[in-house]
Amino acid sequence: MSWNPALDPHCPTGDDVDAIETLIIPRARDIGAFEVRRALPSPKRQMVGPFIFFDQMGPAELLTDEGIDVRPHPHIGLGTVTYLYDGAIHHRDSLGKSLEIRPGEVNWMVAGRGITHSERSPSADRATKRKLFGIQTWVALPDGQEDVDPSFHHHGKDALPLIEGEGKSVRLIMGDAYGERAPVKTFSDMFYADAVLAPGAAIPLPDNHEDRGAYVTSGSVRVAGITYEAGQMMIFRPGDGISMTAGEQGARLILLGGETFNGPRYIWWNFVASSKERIDEAKEAWRKGDWQNGRFHLPPEDNQEFIPLPDR
Repeated sequence: MSWNPALDPHCPTGDDVDAIETLIIPRARDIGAFEVRRALPSPKRQMVGPFIFFDQMGPAELLTDEGIDVRPHPHIGLGTVTYLYDGAIHHRDSLGKSLEIRPGEVNWMVAGRGITHSERSPSADRATKRKLFGIQTWVALPDGQEDVDPSFHHHGKDALPLIEGEGKSVRLIMGDAYGERAPVKTFSDMFYADAVLAPGAAIPLPDNHEDRGAYVTSGSVRVAGITYEAGQMMIFRPGDGISMTAGEQGARLILLGGETFNGPRYIWWNFVASSKERIDEAKEAWRKGDWQNGRFHLPPEDNQEFIPLPDR
């Protein structure tokens, strides 16, 4: 097996273990208009497969003239995935892409050697009260792919495979699972899916991936006789046959995982890399702020402000 951040040579065996390798309770933080719950990275686990960052945004109700305004900021060495259940976000980046994301669609921004983007509530939406609820993840890029050219890809809801039957509906956002493959380009073996379960419906985890996890966004599920509620992430041991059964209110889950990396990733602010030197180079480039000739450029449609490099 390749490197696993939670691998413990003293891990118990036999009757001393249960179906869950790691249980993560996300850290909550208020960013003004709504609350964010961060499950990855955590003290227990840095990554699940290639996923190194996992945030639940909301659910929240934004008041009239209120919205999110994440100013332009940089990324390297990763891809960001934005997937909404409710509401909308306007994405603008240094490649000149400007597009709103709506529920069921997927935004896949590959930072590679460096990209800058902003995330704001659409101007038209600010005129009324509205909801915002979704998941944003970062996918670390594997060795040899960290410095690829930055790119941006948007796929509509109808382009993503939908697997239905026996009280469950699974929309495959990225990667492959249950005999289907999403159209989103990936750089390593992985799966990422939105699963909705009717009360009492059961779903197995994909068995063709090394590292696997599930995050409950609403309702509850039972695994090996134990109930897990909304806001909990479960990470399972490789190779175990796992099935989850929805509780009386049903459940909605994010399923994720894939191939583990050969070594850890360093993470600092919005930068992910296999070495500290890569991060130091990116920090210096952003600090210089040479938007015309430097490594980073500001989004053409959102270039009047930016988030300064943190002083830490």
